[in-house]
Parts: sequence; C-alpha cells; structure tokens
Amino acid sequence: MIPIKTKREIATMREGGKILQEVVEKILALAKPGITTQALETEAARLLLERGAEPAFPKLAGFPGVIHTAINEEVVHIAPSDHSLQEGEILSIDAGLLWYGYYLDMARTIAIGNASDEVRHFLKTAKKSLRMALRNIKPGNTVGDIGNVIERFVESQGYAVIRELCGHGIGKELHEDPQIPNTGTRNSGEKLLPGMVMCVEPMITMGSWEVIRRKGGGYVTKDGSLSAHVEDTILVTPQGCEVLTTTSQEA
Repeated sequence: MIPIKTKREIATMREGGKILQEVVEKILALAKPGITTQALETEAARLLLERGAEPAFPKLAGFPGVIHTAINEEVVHIAPSDHSLQEGEILSIDAGLLWYGYYLDMARTIAIGNASDEVRHFLKTAKKSLRMALRNIKPGNTVGDIGNVIERFVESQGYAVIRELCGHGIGKELHEDPQIPNTGTRNSGEKLLPGMVMCVEPMITMGSWEVIRRKGGGYVTKDGSLSAHVEDTILVTPQGCEVLTTTSQEA
C-alpha cells in the first residue's frame, strides 16, 4: 500500500528537505580539483550533525558513508574514499537524511573544473529530464507517465536511461512504494494521488544503459561510459507537485 502523508508529516518532510538541500549545496561548492571524496564525506557528516539531522545511508545494510560519491562511470552506492577529484571528472553526490522520523533524499551531478561542451550537454540533459518529469507529476497521472517522459527525452538527446535502477516512494522508510522507473508506458502503473511523496531520480549514461555491480556494492556502467544522476524528493499536491529538495540556485 502506498502511504499518503498527512499535513503534519508533509510539514516535517518540508523542513528536512530544506536542511538537506542546504547541506548538498555546501558540499557541491567544495567539490573542486584536489579535494578527496572522503573530505566531502567528513564535511557532510559535520553539517548534518550541526543541524540536528541523522544521515540516512548508514542505516542501509553495509553502506559505510553519509553520502554516495560516484565519479565518471560510477552510477550509485559508491562510498567516499581517498580519491582526489581531478579536473574534467564528473561527480555525483547522493545524500539523504532522517528528520524527526522521516527520510529525504536527493542527488546532483556536476563537472569538476572545466568540462567539454559534450559533457555539459550531457549533464544538462540529466537535469532537464527531471524538470520534464515534474511537469507530469500531478493527481490522475501515473508512474508510467513519469518514466515515459524521462526515457523519451533522454533518448532523443542520444543518451541511454539505466533500467536496472529506479526511484521510489519515501517517508518513514527510505524506500517505500511505489517504485518509480525511469522508463515506462503512458497511463500505466500506480496512479498519483495528493499526499504521495516520492524520489524521482533519472540515471543516464553516454553509452549503453547496462550496469554491473561491483564486488562489495556500487554500480558502474558496463561499457565504462559516463553516468549522471539527479534526484529530488517530490510531494504530489492537489494542483501538481512540490519539490522538497531544490537547491537555491535552481529555484
């Protein structure tokens, strides 16, 4: 059964979303050539503690970090390390928190230093696919409508959508029903209702959609192509939707 959030629950998640967006914004600002992903992890942990929020990901079995830090062909569930970011790499930060019993989750992919026109277009495509999905999140539409618009737009730009991984409902659990695939057929799947809260998270590649799981966890593209990941926690409202985790520069 898909949980429908009460006004009180929504207010709590709205507060948590604001905290998470502030933390992610600060971490992205630090992501420059020379800094290690472990240093970003340490700062993320400090910022969450400073705001009185609990990190979400250590509660997942086996994941050691507060944030996921995927580089280049890495997709998701990559733990921070002593790797120093290099000019021209791309970095995906996936962060989550627990705020008074409710989870929030978001992700962004950025270029480190200068990037080619091709890479900039790739990253813009990922961001725009999420924005286009937002236009289809409203009562009466379906989960399939969300995946369909992401799939069609990304493929129209010459890129591929990862099929093995998807978004999800969120609330008292980090992963709730329904699943939100990034591909789909119009008018298929669960209908969207006011009060549903979900994470929509396009994961796209510059090559094949196929991924492999590394020993010990973490997904990478099978062909070594670049991967981008964007995610927001989104509330379905009577009029449409409200993004609970939009960073200020995107508002």
